[in-house]
Amino acid sequence: MLSSRRIAASPAAQRLIGLLAAEYLRLVWHTNRLVIDPADIYETVEPTQPVIIAMWHGQHLMVPFISRGHPAKVLISRHRDGEINAYAAQRLGIGVLRGSGDHGGRFDLKGGVGGFTAMMAALAEGYNMALTADIPKIARKAGLGIIKLAQLSRRPIYPVAVVTSRRKVLKNWDRTAINLPLGRMAVVSTEPVVVPADADDAAMEQCRLLVQQRLNWVHERGYEIVDCKKHHAARG
Repeated sequence: MLSSRRIAASPAAQRLIGLLAAEYLRLVWHTNRLVIDPADIYETVEPTQPVIIAMWHGQHLMVPFISRGHPAKVLISRHRDGEINAYAAQRLGIGVLRGSGDHGGRFDLKGGVGGFTAMMAALAEGYNMALTADIPKIARKAGLGIIKLAQLSRRPIYPVAVVTSRRKVLKNWDRTAINLPLGRMAVVSTEPVVVPADADDAAMEQCRLLVQQRLNWVHERGYEIVDCKKHHAARG
């Protein structure tokens, strides 16, 4: 008898699950009332494209929908869940690069060198590049990988949150938010983080902290919007 783990490892099953996940997320996108904050963010970002889109692990499910037709790619890890995510992203019209996340600035782990090179190439070709900013298994702590990518590519980092009022938060390491239909949705961004080409270690760390601060801010702001709470956060 086949186990659920073995079924999930089947390429055919992964494609099916990815397809169903993509169509479910499409349903969520079209059945939530959308607020964009700030309202002119697309007009602000479009002249600076291609850009690096920073997101937190576990808060990423709805991010493919913000591309608005501009070519974009996303970095997805090589593990089994990554296969499903890759099929879903492709179904939603987002290009996929396979490689590791940031392991404390190390790009020689789990395919990191290839992933980093591919992201550099994608940006050079005019694709927006989306990736999670936090270190794997250490939620809400930005790593240096995305900072190094911005420094070498000379592209700005835009911290982004896409959140919903109706959601199920899982009790896993990154507190994954499963977005639900028929509620309110907020897309929030803020000023970009620009990493100087000649940044030394101290400047790189300052940029890392700024990305972390601004990612926290956009998520706090997004949840205040969808949960109808009074805004009190200071922009970083």
